[in-house]
Amino acid sequence: MTDTLTTWAGSHTFRGGPVVRPTTVEEVAAVVAGARHVRALGSRHSFHDLADGPGTLVALDRLDVPTTVDPDARTVTVGAGVRYGELARDLHAQGWALHTMASLPHIAVAGTVATATHGSGDRASNLSAAVRGLEVVGADGTVRTLEADDPELAGSVVALGGLGVVTRVTLAVEPTFDVAQEVLVDLPWSTALERFDDLMGSAWSVSLFTDWTGDAVQQVWRKHRVDAGVRAPGPELAGARPADRPMHPVPGQDPAACTEQGGVPGPWHERLPHFRLEFTPSAGAELQSEWLVPREHAVAAIEALRGLRDLVTPLLLVSEIRSIAGDDLWLSTAHGGDRVGLHFTWKPLRAEVDAALPVIEEALAPFAARPHWGKLFSGPGTGRTWQDLYPRWDDARALLERHDPEGRFANDFLRRVGLR
Repeated sequence: MTDTLTTWAGSHTFRGGPVVRPTTVEEVAAVVAGARHVRALGSRHSFHDLADGPGTLVALDRLDVPTTVDPDARTVTVGAGVRYGELARDLHAQGWALHTMASLPHIAVAGTVATATHGSGDRASNLSAAVRGLEVVGADGTVRTLEADDPELAGSVVALGGLGVVTRVTLAVEPTFDVAQEVLVDLPWSTALERFDDLMGSAWSVSLFTDWTGDAVQQVWRKHRVDAGVRAPGPELAGARPADRPMHPVPGQDPAACTEQGGVPGPWHERLPHFRLEFTPSAGAELQSEWLVPREHAVAAIEALRGLRDLVTPLLLVSEIRSIAGDDLWLSTAHGGDRVGLHFTWKPLRAEVDAALPVIEEALAPFAARPHWGKLFSGPGTGRTWQDLYPRWDDARALLERHDPEGRFANDFLRRVGLR
């Protein structure tokens, strides 16, 4: 079967093929064993050729794997192609929750954890850090299971598709909880930067939305875990005011696509994402980039980006600033310590955005910025190497080569960044 596939926003057309849609793990193994080159596809929520390859593309959206909760271990095992929004509904119905969600609930589990995609919060590590086990179809078609105590798990979770086709993922869960979400507007930049740590710690999840112009952050989204208590705005929000209507992060977009605001408590999976599962993701036709900087460099990095407003703002739909707790996964953008994400949702102006990326990366290079693997970037930054940014880089490369010596899962993206 052949398809013409694009990434979700149409930013990349897949060149590989044929596209196959196995329904069982055994079918996945047979496909891998019989193909020279293979790449796995989830929800295709990337913006370049990360998931593309010269051979067979294995789409996981029809993989029939039951979702199983282990209440004693506090884990859930789920099929790789399941979307987070669907998993969240199942978990909540059984009294369980994930610790965080990404902005979009539309993304598939395996691709999300393979790229270190994240939610937001000072105490919330990214979605990859919740992984407690993987089932992977390796280069020879053998199905391999990695448990929580496997010494290779930390190098295998964020593997960018280079170790094989992930078919099952086991994630940590916790008892379900409610969240109340509120939006404030027009927070002075002076307050946001002077009290940055207090601001980002003022709720379980805090996001700042800006177009980098003017003297104020346009929107502050605060998501409070009700079991931790809802904090009233303090000095860190002096000068801001509560929104008088539902808001969309992108000016002019319909807020009906967004999760409920106004401080109304509701289930975690209906508040932690910015957008509802039943609506078209985000703004639709767009491009995205993101860089994650160590927490201690956040304010300086933000100030550097404010200095690029003349370049950035004309290309921009909106930017988001949020915090992510650190983890120990080798290729995670939060490996080794807490990070702040600096996210850009661009207008669909590919040539202009591509030209802006090196300028942004040069401005962020002094702050050891790591680009999000699934979004647009041009390199590690001026004067930086991937080994500088990732202490376990050489270990990760060796792991990929050891488990895939003939490069069955290698592609242009992995070669471009030097992992193959």
